[in-house]
Amino acid sequence: MSNDKIWLSSPHMGGNELKYIHDAFDENWIAPLGPNVSGFENDIKKYLGGKVEVAALSSGTAALHLALIMLGVSNGDEVICQSMTFAASANPIKYLGATPIFIDSESKTLNICPDQLEIAIEDRIKKGKKPKAIVAVHLYGMPYQVDRINRIADKYNIPVIEDAAEALGSTYKGANCGTFGELAILSFNGNKIITTSGGGALVNKTEKMKQKAVFLATQARDDAPHYQHSEIGYNYRLSNISAGIGRGQMEVLDERVRARREMFEFYVNLFRGVEGVSLFSEPSTDYFSNHWLSVLTIDSEVTGFSREDLRESLGALNIECRPLWKPMHMQPVFADSPFYGTGVAETMFDNGLCLPSGSNLSDSDRSRISNAIKSHLKKDQ
Repeated sequence: MSNDKIWLSSPHMGGNELKYIHDAFDENWIAPLGPNVSGFENDIKKYLGGKVEVAALSSGTAALHLALIMLGVSNGDEVICQSMTFAASANPIKYLGATPIFIDSESKTLNICPDQLEIAIEDRIKKGKKPKAIVAVHLYGMPYQVDRINRIADKYNIPVIEDAAEALGSTYKGANCGTFGELAILSFNGNKIITTSGGGALVNKTEKMKQKAVFLATQARDDAPHYQHSEIGYNYRLSNISAGIGRGQMEVLDERVRARREMFEFYVNLFRGVEGVSLFSEPSTDYFSNHWLSVLTIDSEVTGFSREDLRESLGALNIECRPLWKPMHMQPVFADSPFYGTGVAETMFDNGLCLPSGSNLSDSDRSRISNAIKSHLKKDQ
């Protein structure tokens, strides 16, 4: 049996990506604009239901940076951010000289806790610093509690930036993730459910907002025959070549979602009846997760082994697993940032594990994973 590495989440091409890339070469559109860029934006817009506008950018991080700028965040401001997330959800806050205010997770979705969110908002207001925005993340493809978060945001008149970097193809009450915030971001990094190698998008409510995003993403060049700049701009536009990859990927997005969800069911069946191991699943039929990554938690007092024991056991067999995101309030770089919570995110980090979830995993890969996990479980009985 092959011992090639089984990755956590690797790129998965669909076949037509090269067609769009060849078109770009044939037409000499080797630039951060062109038919593939506008076509990719329209593909995403159509997928999200057609009532939003999309600006294709160089990364999800760039999209979040521009979203914060467009909401007026600047030096000295405060921005609320989910603590259990990848660092890219928080770093752009610091780019602007603002302070991230980290919020704990709730156990139903592992996402931003509505109770702690409201506690934090009221406390920051009492301290004279009303937050300028809320960054809420659909972690691992699981939608956050959209209705509750939006009600709180509306109550205090604070806009939500929806971090849907991991959630393209997920829905809440039948509506697509990426359509719930004042602005939303998507990521097409190499490990995401679809990829443009590196890339992202900013989802906007109006064409005017989209044009503002594109203006900022193309060095904020004023409408003049010469190069004139009245605002600070950025080199954040997606290339026509990368967008060509994205166009091919959009054609197979639903297949990728289906494959990821099938991997999740594979793990549900594999761990069925194993006490102390829980698979992270939708809390109700309102939630539909793309299961970008399949996540489990381990109660070591019940199982007799820890998250790290299982991770190291699989790693020794060249099967990549990874702990959950280390919460931002536990990161050295954010040690001075306020945190509101009760320890849910910390507990999940200590006990949670992300399993190989790629849409391109083969039957042979699944057999290796199954045998490795069964061997581990048998060893610890």
